[in-house]
Amino acid sequence: MTTEQTLMERSGAQCELCSSKDDLSVYPVPPESDTSKPDQCVLVCDNCLGQINQSNTMDANHWRCLNDSMWSQVPAVQVMAFRLLNRLSPEGWAQDLLDMMYLDEETRQWAESGLSSEESEAPTLDSNGSVLSAGDTVTLIKDLPVKGAGFTAKRGTAVRNISLTGNPEQIEGRVNGVRIVLLTKYLKKA
Repeated sequence: MTTEQTLMERSGAQCELCSSKDDLSVYPVPPESDTSKPDQCVLVCDNCLGQINQSNTMDANHWRCLNDSMWSQVPAVQVMAFRLLNRLSPEGWAQDLLDMMYLDEETRQWAESGLSSEESEAPTLDSNGSVLSAGDTVTLIKDLPVKGAGFTAKRGTAVRNISLTGNPEQIEGRVNGVRIVLLTKYLKKA
């Protein structure tokens, strides 16, 4: 049986990420490039494939389907869901799904091995030069007016469970129940 036939049978002839039944193809999950190993490949539609290969064309609403596919029993599908949710983590719902997602140790290592090439080289640093990671808690070191929200984020406010953005000078977090972007030069790691 070919890899494509194996994946068609495994997935019920639908995209393993979004459940579309149109224009399906085999996608080897990086770092693999061998399509002869079905356990290291996923079956994806053209829409998903295009957005995976060109992250600047990602439609966040399309990827809400990861809410279902992240629970797949297939490690390759779990890895793709994890990586895509990481790319979308500035979206509040994607970060929430990442927080709920469970991967066994081997699958998590595989998933994280592909993130290093996707993430920017520059680390996100606070005002003191400490490295910030997703999920950290930071404290504001200056009163900051929040444009469009009509309030001022006060100095000393703790921002919990932050999300990193593609820009190492910015993070996202909730202040007064509103998700906002904050400049790292006005934060210190708690």
